[in-house]
Amino acid sequence: MCSILGAFDLRPGADLRPLRPFAVSLSALQRHRGPDWSGVHASPHALLVHERLAIVDPAGGAQPIRSADGGLVLAVNGELYNHRELEQELHGGYAFQSGSDCEVVNALYARDPDPGAWLDRLNGIFAFALWDEARGRAVIARDPIGVCPLYWGHDGDGRLWVASEMKALARLCEDIAQFPPGHWYDSDTAQLRRYYRRPWREHDATLGAEVSPRELREAFERAVHRQMMSDVPYGVLLSGGLDSSLVAACAARFARRRVEDDDGSEAWWPRLHSFAIGLEGSPDLAAAQVAADALGTVHHGFTYTVEEGIDALPDVISHIESFDVTTVRASTPMFLLARRIRAMGVKMVLSGEGSDEIFGGYLYFHRAPDARAFHEETVRKLDALHQYDCLRANKSMMAWGVEARVPFLDVEFLDVAMRMDARHKMVGMRADGTRRIEKAVLREAFEGVLPDAILWRQKEQFSDGVGYGWIDGLKAHAQRIVGDGELAAAAGRFPVNPPQTKEAYWYRSLFEDAFPGEACARTVPGGKSIACSSPAAIEWDAAFAAAVDPSGRAVAGVHDAALG
Repeated sequence: MCSILGAFDLRPGADLRPLRPFAVSLSALQRHRGPDWSGVHASPHALLVHERLAIVDPAGGAQPIRSADGGLVLAVNGELYNHRELEQELHGGYAFQSGSDCEVVNALYARDPDPGAWLDRLNGIFAFALWDEARGRAVIARDPIGVCPLYWGHDGDGRLWVASEMKALARLCEDIAQFPPGHWYDSDTAQLRRYYRRPWREHDATLGAEVSPRELREAFERAVHRQMMSDVPYGVLLSGGLDSSLVAACAARFARRRVEDDDGSEAWWPRLHSFAIGLEGSPDLAAAQVAADALGTVHHGFTYTVEEGIDALPDVISHIESFDVTTVRASTPMFLLARRIRAMGVKMVLSGEGSDEIFGGYLYFHRAPDARAFHEETVRKLDALHQYDCLRANKSMMAWGVEARVPFLDVEFLDVAMRMDARHKMVGMRADGTRRIEKAVLREAFEGVLPDAILWRQKEQFSDGVGYGWIDGLKAHAQRIVGDGELAAAAGRFPVNPPQTKEAYWYRSLFEDAFPGEACARTVPGGKSIACSSPAAIEWDAAFAAAVDPSGRAVAGVHDAALG
């Protein structure tokens, strides 16, 4: 994973080449995402700058990638896990110039210049800008869920700019916004179009659909196997929760063989390394060690202090480009962990984001009144992931040049897990009178793979699991540094999504220092958190309407008691 920056000016007589030094300076603001090499393409109507993190084909694969005739120029941030299958299909029709998994985008476009015909065939995480010199056409696209970040906007002269992170455009584009996931933009028509559509988005399309535990398990194992594609050392994030432990368990199964040649040879790094972080004595560190011992990973558990986390907060908010309370809380330990991981020479990790959205793992799903409401909320959560957990995982890790991959959000796995009738995912009473825990269908599919203490461990938000003292310490610090009068006047200082608590005010102030102006603030969703701001959650349980704190343990009657 890398960073891209592009500028396009299609007006007659335009010449962007004099802006090359300026574009390079903007791209340098996101070079932490790609510290291995930089590449530039400059032509009269297009500027593309790429900062590379070399994961696949590190010796080659430099970007921007040019076709053999130089007519197509491509800058990509991401990984395409099914590139080999697509390349075999295109064999003989395009002269590949590198071993990069991303060059298949050029090949697909060369065969069919309508991206709407093939974008949905890409299985991966990506944000790209493609320049067609002959047509004078720019094509911009983002992966279906929005795992890879992408922003766009116009400068004062009307030029279109795109960048992987907001910081590259924040002081240039007054209309800066997130480029929507699952969409592509065509400069020929100036239209933004959706390419990612699935029948399972509608509840009625899932009615009565059965997915066996074996089918679910095998689909996830295939997803993990696909995403282990790497020519550099990699590992797994292991919090000791269900999701990261399942990712680690599947990765451990395949780690000894090289995915890049269909498991035909021994892996270059056959021992799987796992990583966890928390305050001294945290629940996650203890659980992660139990999981690691059971799976046989080379485990690295790191500790941090509340003071170290607070010291890092300005950098964290600058990197994640958000002031959402839950996101900031969880991003900080992840940011600190990423620095440790990169110091060990690891450049890619597998992570467990997405499972809670697919299977209704957040504790308020206990209150869902019926399968339709449950399913519709999972779809809403998936649609919002690019503003929360995907943003957190990507930007916290990429702050130190570590790529986070998310097998639960693999598009093929999504098609299996989301077509399941939601009644199978719901919490409910068993025949013996016991209550079925959240994500039971996933747990049951992996019976025997993990110790019961891990397989049936109840949901903890990451910011809780790293140690309850973390959130308490943040609140206490905010109470000391933010005055009552400041909070009372918050709406005047921050008219866009004004903060409701002193902790939120603190984060918003740090965000404003890095990203002044209302346009940047509008890129961050409003509300208290992804859970507590949910209209469905508030409708299901009035207690959510009064909940100011988004921590999982603040959900009365659910955490610990598990609605027993």
